[in-house]
Amino acid sequence: MTNALRRVFGFGALAALVLLAGCERPPVDSVQRGFRGTGMEQVYNPRLLASNAPLNAVPADTPPASPDGPKAGQVFQNVKVLNDLSVGEFTRLMVSITAWVSPQQGCTYCHAATDMASDSLYTKVVARRMLQMTQHINADWKNHVADTGVTCYTCHRGNPVPVNTWTTAPTPKPAYAGNKAGQNAPAATVAMAALPNDPFTPFLDQGANIRVVGGTPLQTGNRVSIKQTEWTYGLMMHMSQSLGVNCTYCHNTRSFADWETSAPPRAVAWYGIRMARDLNMAYLDPLAPSFPAARLGQAGDSPKINCATCHQGAFKPLYGASMLPNHPELAKVRAVVSTASAPAAEAAAATKAAAAAPPAGAAVDVLFAVGSPSMSAEANTALAPVIETLKADAAAKVTLSGFHSASGDLATNEELAKQRAFAVRDALKAAGIAEDRIVLEKPQSAEANVAGEDARARRVEVAVMK
Repeated sequence: MTNALRRVFGFGALAALVLLAGCERPPVDSVQRGFRGTGMEQVYNPRLLASNAPLNAVPADTPPASPDGPKAGQVFQNVKVLNDLSVGEFTRLMVSITAWVSPQQGCTYCHAATDMASDSLYTKVVARRMLQMTQHINADWKNHVADTGVTCYTCHRGNPVPVNTWTTAPTPKPAYAGNKAGQNAPAATVAMAALPNDPFTPFLDQGANIRVVGGTPLQTGNRVSIKQTEWTYGLMMHMSQSLGVNCTYCHNTRSFADWETSAPPRAVAWYGIRMARDLNMAYLDPLAPSFPAARLGQAGDSPKINCATCHQGAFKPLYGASMLPNHPELAKVRAVVSTASAPAAEAAAATKAAAAAPPAGAAVDVLFAVGSPSMSAEANTALAPVIETLKADAAAKVTLSGFHSASGDLATNEELAKQRAFAVRDALKAAGIAEDRIVLEKPQSAEANVAGEDARARRVEVAVMK
């Protein structure tokens, strides 16, 4: 080969290297989150982070309005939520919600143009309930959202309908080998894996227990099947994809089931699953009659939420930025307008709490929906007087006794009663009651009930003891 050819080939090789170097993807980043040797590392792709950044940017917001002046409920007609806000505060929130939810459609997405007070549009009925749901999340699910909280923008991001919602998959036709449960039909819901592609219905809408291994070593009483395990893995795949993290964000690879060596986000995720279940069952499922047929799923159910609805690829929605301080009305936080009236208001609240407080030893029934371990708004209301009593008397303790029906599978019923007692315990802890003041009793059987009609078979008895 002549020197001229060598120079040509050398130049060509150099040019090829330069071109190939320009085609290289940036390297991924890894962050150590646990003890070395446990594999608890998070792997982040800079390209995906860059593409998610605009989606998780916090939008500009309107400045706070004065709390002075007449209330919205006194000036506007048919204001059923947030009617205690001043006209200025209420109007400012409506402007913000329009920008968050329907920036293109404007106010008429929810309100009839000729009669703003009318409930003729289903979107207004749904929006009213969603405001109540947002308040419920921020006030009652701090174990998951902490003080960061959520606003309408968290889910909507400028879209009238949140991008990530789901409806129950239609019941599959039995195959030759039985119900395939959507397996081997890769879907985005489970990151294109050959797992059951509807993990949401059992876990986020029906209260099924999430378990990979059985609770007993023998077959008797062990109702955990391989299919149930695969459903669990399907939900875990969804969670990992929704948060943009791998399994070790919550789990220790040495023992995925061990809580003691798991990362703190696992507890937050545990509450998140129950929060999504509570919101779907208490707020979204009941809205099905309000939606037009075109908005319902193939099974006739209303759209519901999952982890992706809020997170949208980020380990924390909006990467942890909070919009709630600028909108305390969405967290049931109401500032006292006049300092002169504050003592009178506090005295009235104390009197009301004292009147509602149960006497020592008396039991308060906290009721649950059929098959559900989630605290409803009514359950939190029933528990409120107990919380006031415990806060007023630092020496008092509380005993929780979960009850279940005497009919049906005993192991399943006992587990449900235990989970309900845990839900009440967690609500007490979230309210500031120390765990050493809460005594959990063994689940107890109640009289047999028919189709869940006997509500006392779905109760947790809460007794304050001196």
